[in-house]
Amino acid sequence: MRDVFNLELFLGGSIVPEKGNQTLVQQVSQGLREAILLRRLSVGTKLPSSRRLASELKVSRNTITTAFEQLTAEGYLNSRRGSGSFVADELPEDLLQARVSNKAAFQEQPVDRHIAVRAARLDGVSLSFSSALDKPRAFQIGFSAVDEFPIESWTRIFSRRLRKLPRKSLDYADAAGYAPLREAIAKYLKASRGVSADASQVFITAGSQQALDAAFRILLDEGDEALIEDPNYIGARGALLAAGARLIPVPVDREGIDISRGSELSPAAKLAYVTPSHQFPLGVVMSLSRRLELLEWANQNSAWIIEDDYDSEFRYRGRPSEALHGLDNSGRVIYVGTFSKVLFPSLRLGYLVVPTDLIDVFERTLSFMSYHTSLIEQLVLTDFINEGHFGRHIRKMRVLYAERQKVLISAIDEHLNDFVEAKYDNAGMHVIAWLKGDLNAEAISIEAAKIGVYVPPLSFYCMNAQPPEGLLLGYTGVSNTEIRRGIRRLAELSPPD
Repeated sequence: MRDVFNLELFLGGSIVPEKGNQTLVQQVSQGLREAILLRRLSVGTKLPSSRRLASELKVSRNTITTAFEQLTAEGYLNSRRGSGSFVADELPEDLLQARVSNKAAFQEQPVDRHIAVRAARLDGVSLSFSSALDKPRAFQIGFSAVDEFPIESWTRIFSRRLRKLPRKSLDYADAAGYAPLREAIAKYLKASRGVSADASQVFITAGSQQALDAAFRILLDEGDEALIEDPNYIGARGALLAAGARLIPVPVDREGIDISRGSELSPAAKLAYVTPSHQFPLGVVMSLSRRLELLEWANQNSAWIIEDDYDSEFRYRGRPSEALHGLDNSGRVIYVGTFSKVLFPSLRLGYLVVPTDLIDVFERTLSFMSYHTSLIEQLVLTDFINEGHFGRHIRKMRVLYAERQKVLISAIDEHLNDFVEAKYDNAGMHVIAWLKGDLNAEAISIEAAKIGVYVPPLSFYCMNAQPPEGLLLGYTGVSNTEIRRGIRRLAELSPPD
């Protein structure tokens, strides 16, 4: 036999005359919900009619009816036509509680766990950052000055967008990205980088890493050979390996990647990954003759070029060199950019610019990779760009980063001049400290990490190349005070005179 609703138990603590700003409907709903969860109303209990309960609680019948409808929608009540309302047999909270087995009761036995070859290729290749760090430490590379980001402007735009958010913005979005943002990026790239492309050729991605991953998946088959600068960006190396490519490391000199050497090493390469505007990690700018040679190589071999323009916004002297994409007349260059380094890392928004005949395949592929990136961030970023905040922030960061680089070079000259040599770079987010004498970069990097200073050795980014001993020092994400302190701590590791 079903339990009967006990009004005295219900009134004994569930309904309180004053509940702050709660409406009567909210008070009744909360009272009934608490009575059910505390088991004062057991499963299957039949509730009195809305008319009776309204009379007993001295509220309108409409209040009770609305409360019943709300609790039914939430899964706490079952409504049966002609019979009334009953406490549900299975409560929402019960459905959220997983049955947990007692693993401690038995010893897990080792098993042969197969993983795909493409995942196994990434063994030893990682881009993970420590979540234990609340801020970048000297001298981590690739970090922006997030403490200088105009968070007030960003928050104001975010709040405005949320207040006026159309219902359709909650639905699935275009896999290629928010159209106004794509238009804003196309306009920005044409003015700042000489990239002439229609907005339809711009694809929004979850950072440049997803952009690279998508491009390599689309353009390479398993076992295809791909040219990559040596030394190189580990994120690109990992994405190529995951795509099943056979990597062909190509030497980099003062003019950039030696494409003639690349042709000798791999006459059948299907793709070349390059950072021509500011080679990572050496910082050289690819010469015009090398750019034209690279484009000619791609045309003759029906190959693709991935141009990673990861930090071109940060140039401190002279005019920035034109993007390789701007010289491409054959549709062989796929341009990759990111907002993560320009604005803040957690934004995870990047973009691709692809030839017109690849638009369909990129849209299909990206739709299966993530369907689309978060729309609300795209809406906010669009306004951030169109209202001028983006341009002002870049100009401010150029001044700040140029100053921080000067502080870094000055501190090195003062405290480490006998052991390393570092020169001012016209662009970028890090410098290389070249070691003098017989100093070993890997050994110093290991010892520096023990005292909380991060200075990866140049060899960490090399595959076959054997450059002089050097350390990478990022300066954009740390204050002048931290820069000086970090150099002084490095000086403590220096060998005695």
